[in-house]
Amino acid sequence: MLATSLDPLAITAVDPLGWARAQMALTLMFHIILVPLGVSWAFMTLIANYRAVKHHDRDALMLAQRWSKYMAVTFAVGAVTGTVLSFEFGLLWPRFMDQWGEAFGVPFAFEGIFFFTEAIFITIYIYGWRRLTPWTHFWTGVPIVVSGIFGSISVVAANAWMNAPAGFTTGPDGSVVAVNPLRVIFNDSMPLQAAHMLVAAYLVGGFLVASVYATAMLRGRTDRYHRSAFLISFSVAAVAAPIQMGVGDSLARWVYDNQPVKFAAIELVPTTGSDVPETLLGRLDADGTVSGGIPIPGLASWLSDPSTGRATVVQGLDTVPPDARPTVDQVNIVHLSWDVMVGLGTLLFLLAAWYGLTWLFRRRMPRSRLFLVAAAASGVLAVIAMEAGWIVTEVGRQPWIVYGLMKVEDAVTGNTGVWLSFIVIALVYLAVGVTTILVLRAMSRRFRRAGGFVDHDAPYAPSEPPTPSVPEQEEVR
Repeated sequence: MLATSLDPLAITAVDPLGWARAQMALTLMFHIILVPLGVSWAFMTLIANYRAVKHHDRDALMLAQRWSKYMAVTFAVGAVTGTVLSFEFGLLWPRFMDQWGEAFGVPFAFEGIFFFTEAIFITIYIYGWRRLTPWTHFWTGVPIVVSGIFGSISVVAANAWMNAPAGFTTGPDGSVVAVNPLRVIFNDSMPLQAAHMLVAAYLVGGFLVASVYATAMLRGRTDRYHRSAFLISFSVAAVAAPIQMGVGDSLARWVYDNQPVKFAAIELVPTTGSDVPETLLGRLDADGTVSGGIPIPGLASWLSDPSTGRATVVQGLDTVPPDARPTVDQVNIVHLSWDVMVGLGTLLFLLAAWYGLTWLFRRRMPRSRLFLVAAAASGVLAVIAMEAGWIVTEVGRQPWIVYGLMKVEDAVTGNTGVWLSFIVIALVYLAVGVTTILVLRAMSRRFRRAGGFVDHDAPYAPSEPPTPSVPEQEEVR
């Protein structure tokens, strides 16, 4: 979610820009997988918790308990990877932070507040299973959901500021001398970009969790516990899918109006014109021509502004000098990522529609094995779509780290040893990723061995009285 580029040709052992971009890309692509779980899993846990308390549903109680423990693990890992990113701002992009830190840091101040609030209430929620009354315990989970939402919005606001910088005054030397915090946070890009990421969090988180239980059901675990887990998580994703289609369309039109060069890269438009085709796949060649792909005549113009249809003019990449637009390789990465995001998003929307229509007319989930296979794949597909969307946002903004004001090459560190930190971080993240998966799998196996028993013996019940000592027993006799 920050200004980086995936340009493999720029990476050499002595080029800090290429290695800094690669390290930022690696750490962000890892961390962003944990964001949907951090935002949406608490909400899904509360749905199960509410059903457990309201309807005395034992399966829902087990789900809420176990999901809260998974949630704690992913939150802890997300905290670690997020902390690394915080240090990378100063280590990899010191000139950016030196010039723009006063404005850029404002949203992160609020994110820190929401992060600590979330951490506190996660602790209370997990340790409150046997110590609080049912409804009191349920309500301690609500701040987790709220903090996750506003924490995510705060981070996205910082990224949105990089796309639409506002809320600051600069002095003669270009440094920031005054900041309007509200204008920094609520910049022009923030509302749609935050909505897009927030809905994506629920969509990706829902599909990711549901895919685990769909896989279990394909392996024969079709008991009520697994069906309930699937229904809760998949329903969250199914509701988010059509909303995301609408938000994504609105955000694309914002890019058309405010970042025409990025839009030209998205749609593979080398020269300005009307009746611009929507090119599926394809690539931009070094001579500025488009080759391959499947062009749909006039569709890109029509989607940009339906009121003028195919007559809508789309600005081309040639409207700005070469040093103010993405490179040919970057354009091809952006366009391919856009196709992947939209294509997979459409497939996930159709899967959600299949589920929703079946539930509407038959009051049950689809029973087809094909549906379960598709649902089992939906988690990975949703993550790929999200990663592709991030690439569109960041690589499409190149060469700017602050749109129109500062280029990435002017923000990077001069330390030529960045390649070493990249290798170290890559190995650390590999270890963290493998360890996280092993821990979650071990927890899952332990929960399966526990069968239908809720954890901690009797949640929402008083603790067992201590066993009397031997002398006391003899005295009673």
